[in-house]
Amino acid sequence: MFRCPPALCFLYTLLATAPVYVASQQTAVERIASAYGLTTSTTFPFPSATQSSTDTEALLVGQWSLGKGRVQDSPGNLAFVSDPFPNKPAPSSSKANSTGPVLQATYNAGSFGSADSGSQWYNLWNTTDGSTFQTMVVSYEVAFDEGFDWVKGGKLPGLRGGLNSTGCSGGHASNGKDCFSTRLMWRKNGAGEIYAYIPTPNNLCSQEGINCNSDFGISVQRGSFGFVSGQWNRITLLVRLNDPPNVANGNVQLYFNDFKAVDQQNLQIRSSSSVTANGFYFSTFFGGSDDSWATPNTVHTFYRNIRLWGGSAPSNLTGQVVSAAGRTATFGLGTQLLGLALGGVMTALWL
Repeated sequence: MFRCPPALCFLYTLLATAPVYVASQQTAVERIASAYGLTTSTTFPFPSATQSSTDTEALLVGQWSLGKGRVQDSPGNLAFVSDPFPNKPAPSSSKANSTGPVLQATYNAGSFGSADSGSQWYNLWNTTDGSTFQTMVVSYEVAFDEGFDWVKGGKLPGLRGGLNSTGCSGGHASNGKDCFSTRLMWRKNGAGEIYAYIPTPNNLCSQEGINCNSDFGISVQRGSFGFVSGQWNRITLLVRLNDPPNVANGNVQLYFNDFKAVDQQNLQIRSSSSVTANGFYFSTFFGGSDDSWATPNTVHTFYRNIRLWGGSAPSNLTGQVVSAAGRTATFGLGTQLLGLALGGVMTALWL
């Protein structure tokens, strides 16, 4: 019987499980926005010098168009600080300013959930002519402390829509009538995914790459990319709303360091035409809703180059008319890539 030598087995496992982007082409966020006709854009202003938590909160409230006019959770965990990794940029082709202070989010030892860990708020991005956004892109860079302990996972920023600013998160199920959210999550060993609160018709939960969690969040293509600590990682998230609302032709795409990692189609993101894409959803914390998700040490994430693009055209893809189907939580592996424990090797694979 053939026995695989340990070194060979290790290499085989790495190649079989780690996502490899060598064959795909890097696509700058500017090209993505142009391809979908997203001609309206905005860049979030950062200060020219570091700021205390109090001054940081004042800048966010005054210049970042926050929903409810405030940071909803834990403003004291935010501060503009010096770039911790100025010489470790994301391997990307997008054009962005990479100088000056960056936004730091703190997760105190023992904390979990949005009330105590990290911070959470909602940006409302309005057009000057009163039109609405049916397609939106957010691009930002995120870095984790060197040696970041991922524990079981945590939330990262994404996009929101609808005027219900407290729904579609925190275990509040989405029916698509008044909100949606599409955030990111890191999981064990830095495995990445899109984490969405959207309806689940047409047996969506049984599809490959979809995990419908028991708390109503939907994991989309878990493990299709992997975060690396101690350096900058670029995220570009595209959301195209389904149209008409009773047809599941919505689309979410995720580019990691400018390589396409997720292209999920056949989604019903909304069930009412009154739900539109409203803006940036800064939501980051460990968890999860119990202390099994808590960080054992005080750690940080960092953010820079936050930009939005929007357009009035929804998805033009084909899709099925929505049929009612009971939601069933699924916990299969799907496309989860267990080899992301070796996430540090990813950078070498991109080059």
